[in-house]
Amino acid sequence: MDPKRWRLDGQLALVTGGSAGIGRAIARELLGFGADVLLAARDSTALDAARSELVEDFPDRDIQGFVADVADEEQRRELLDWVEDFGEGLHILVNNAGGNISKVATDYTEDEWRQVFEVNVFSAFELSRYAHPLLTRHAASSIVNVGSVSGMIHVRTGAPYGMSKAAMHQMTRNLAVEWAEDGIRVNAVAPWYIRTRRTSDKLADPDYLDEVLLRTPLGRIGEPEEVAAAVAFLCLPAAGYVTGECIAVDGGFLRYGF
Repeated sequence: MDPKRWRLDGQLALVTGGSAGIGRAIARELLGFGADVLLAARDSTALDAARSELVEDFPDRDIQGFVADVADEEQRRELLDWVEDFGEGLHILVNNAGGNISKVATDYTEDEWRQVFEVNVFSAFELSRYAHPLLTRHAASSIVNVGSVSGMIHVRTGAPYGMSKAAMHQMTRNLAVEWAEDGIRVNAVAPWYIRTRRTSDKLADPDYLDEVLLRTPLGRIGEPEEVAAAVAFLCLPAAGYVTGECIAVDGGFLRYGF
């Protein structure tokens, strides 16, 4: 077995939404496999804290941060200009940044539901397009989009969130086919409930938590590191024949039956 198939040494990865939760776990996982990581996030304080923690744990890796709201077109361009200035191109792009406004469909203002789309799918599409020339500098590179089970089945997130994640999954399939000839693999992961700051309020309700667990065959809430492991696998040379896939990280939720 060639151990290099399971390593990312010498590769440069950009992770959006990298200051907390799943994003920070993804950055940590990629660093553990030998990659250098560029973090992007809106909150400068959280970003600095995440970078400091990762630098302390991985002193031999290059870890940089850039403050950007990827929902903003100008800041997206500034982020990719910053990445290009490193002069190494890019091996890995992880579109992890996302957000939600949860309401019943008739209660959304147009600005609210459009904002959900801007953060979750338009930003990922634009960043992928901007990153394309950087990714093609290498013979093999990859994009991983962090989708959601809500893009596959109804859950209580509100319609715009589910719609935007479904669009992200389809974007993954389209770009995987279109960019295969450029040496870019494009895949996605679809988490169910993961233990993060964003989910903590809902999961603190014991009745709601019981409902979630009853629909999850593995009987527990997922951890950010478990999503990160799936993302890292999709980036590895060992996954070099995998593209256009969406891997559910859901404890069996999507396969639950009666």
